[in-house]
Amino acid sequence: MLEELLALGHSGAEYDAWLIRIDRGDQFGSGFVALSPNSKIPVLVDQSGPTPTQVFESVAILIYLAEKFGALLPTGLGARAECLSWLFWQAGSAPYLGGGFGHFYAYAPTRIEYAIDRFAMETKRQLDVLDRRLETNEYIAGSDYTIADIAAWPWYAGLTKGWLYEAAEFLQAKEYKNVARWVDAIAERPAVRRGRMVNRVTGEPSSQLHERHDACDFETKTQDKLLAERS
Repeated sequence: MLEELLALGHSGAEYDAWLIRIDRGDQFGSGFVALSPNSKIPVLVDQSGPTPTQVFESVAILIYLAEKFGALLPTGLGARAECLSWLFWQAGSAPYLGGGFGHFYAYAPTRIEYAIDRFAMETKRQLDVLDRRLETNEYIAGSDYTIADIAAWPWYAGLTKGWLYEAAEFLQAKEYKNVARWVDAIAERPAVRRGRMVNRVTGEPSSQLHERHDACDFETKTQDKLLAERS
């Protein structure tokens, strides 16, 4: 979202991205909990005003930024309602994808067939809902790219591309042609390419920007360049 805002010319969206290693329990540290009481990432601290504003939960952050900068959220009553409906659809759906399907398919210490089947069917149902929506709309909320797409894309792109849980074949992701078209189109956005690098700690070193504090960090601070400097 922040990279999209910068691409639109909103210089006030310049940001620092600090890495919180949830695999090491950073989210339970007292400093982070003070900002995000539910111990979940991400959290935003906007220090541009007289006093800092703290916002936690992804959907709340997206709405906050959209309203602050007047971008990526329609202003017309009907179009806004459509966008928010799909935004909250994603927020309600994500736990089934992560804590449900993802946990039992990829991480549970015991393979429980019923749980895998139950959450796989729910995941496929969601993909079908999204596919039917995208059959007649370029983006989730209509003809324009919005925060509904920004919220949903990482989940459904990850599932259908195999980036999440390596489950694309299991989920028969190729069946969802409209989702695939939407996933590929958004993947080509320069802001999305940059955003996917931020706080990333897996994959090719050239794709990992562990922390982002300036736009030039994409050119100078990726892991491949830092490793080259150290050697």
